[in-house]
Amino acid sequence: MPFELGRPLGVPNDAAWQTRVLQSALELIEVPEGPVLIDFPDDAPVSDEPAVLACPVSFPAPVTDLNDMEQLNATLQREVSELRSWYNMAVNKNGRTTVGVSGLEPEAIGAFLGAFLDEEIPESPRADISSFQLLKLVIEDLKAYYYEAMAAQPGHASATGTMLADWLWSETTIGKVFYALHENWRESEDSNKRLFSAMLLVPTSYLAGSPYRGTLV
Repeated sequence: MPFELGRPLGVPNDAAWQTRVLQSALELIEVPEGPVLIDFPDDAPVSDEPAVLACPVSFPAPVTDLNDMEQLNATLQREVSELRSWYNMAVNKNGRTTVGVSGLEPEAIGAFLGAFLDEEIPESPRADISSFQLLKLVIEDLKAYYYEAMAAQPGHASATGTMLADWLWSETTIGKVFYALHENWRESEDSNKRLFSAMLLVPTSYLAGSPYRGTLV
């Protein structure tokens, strides 16, 4: 594919290339007739990054009891906290962030997600939207938070989306939290939980690698 899925402008931090793509897109406005479907003439640059990401953050010890939701939640909160300095570095360097749709700070986002590991649905800290509406935004914010924090670490600026996704779903506690909620909610009587389990928690391509499949009781 000429452009990696999720990166319609090419690799990050290549301003010249991204400007060229944007200019080409804007020039389509001047086409006198439509619909218009024009291929971009060149493939996006390929990252020179290694095939495996090495994270310098020493994450908390992995959860060994897959049924211990309290331990899983505590480990998640430490993990979110340990990524904070890298995330701040990314924001300072880039002058922007894609985190923020939930309207919560990263630590509050992590705490809200972790609260769903209990059987009771936590109350939404925002009066304008429900807990499940906020959960959808929190999931997007946390993924962006992790990806931006990882990209700020040495040698990871041009990591591909696939590399970052593999890291999140195989090496982080937040990935385990998403897997755990997916497993717990698959056959729930709550339609909102079933919807999240089916569509909004874990990408289908990563479900086969769930560390929780067949282990939660």
